[in-house]
Amino acid sequence: MRQPEVPRGRTERKPGLTHTVTGQVATVVIDNPAKRNAMTPAMWRALPGLLATLAGDPSVRALVLTGAGATFCAGADIAALRDPAESPRDLAVAAEEALAAFPWPTVAAVRGHCVGGGCQLAVACDLRFAEEGALLGVTPARLGVVYPASATRRLAALTGPSAARYLLFSGELIGTERALRTGLVDEVVPVGGLAKRIAEFTGVLTERSLLTQAAAKEFLAGAGPEREEFWERQGREQAGPGGETAEGATAFLERRPPRFTWRGPLA
Repeated sequence: MRQPEVPRGRTERKPGLTHTVTGQVATVVIDNPAKRNAMTPAMWRALPGLLATLAGDPSVRALVLTGAGATFCAGADIAALRDPAESPRDLAVAAEEALAAFPWPTVAAVRGHCVGGGCQLAVACDLRFAEEGALLGVTPARLGVVYPASATRRLAALTGPSAARYLLFSGELIGTERALRTGLVDEVVPVGGLAKRIAEFTGVLTERSLLTQAAAKEFLAGAGPEREEFWERQGREQAGPGGETAEGATAFLERRPPRFTWRGPLA
């Protein structure tokens, strides 16, 4: 009997988002290497749901966003811009807002190009660590795209209005030295050292008080009076016996790492 032929040729890998949870840190990887990790409409749509799942995982204390291989993200898949029905701009805003609203600390780990919608995602993270040689830019002026208001304000809050104007008006890419100077990135890491530094830093984050981090994150985002009162109430409750403050003070006096246990509620 003739044996069936074994399929030959290159296997196509469907672009998407992959994720892992290691210890208390979730890592989301933008995975579309054939297009330098450009975000397709399907990837934009998938990100908010994935973030919601990870936010609901009681083991997760911090989140890292990065790209597969040597590139963070080249932005939106340009091919989708020719189909108005896809509305990639609106999808990008929804993904950006979901990332900004993630309740625990988020860190973008940037290698290579971090451009357009990719930079929009990085800016929506709480912190950005970049490997030397990375190039960052906001490029809607090259494509005739109106950059979303939410993304524009978030960028200006990081870099200041003048640097935001430079990036938005010109669409030019900048290196890590300038990105660090303008506040677009928080730390620059030598080539080859990004994974180790991210592991070290997220280890620090998971040792600190989640109560402090979550409250500070909302305050910095401009929480309204109701949320401010919620966090002030949480702080008062945790100042009592057995709370976060007592544990932090006891650990300091006993010269040991604190064992913070607060996990919520968030609503």
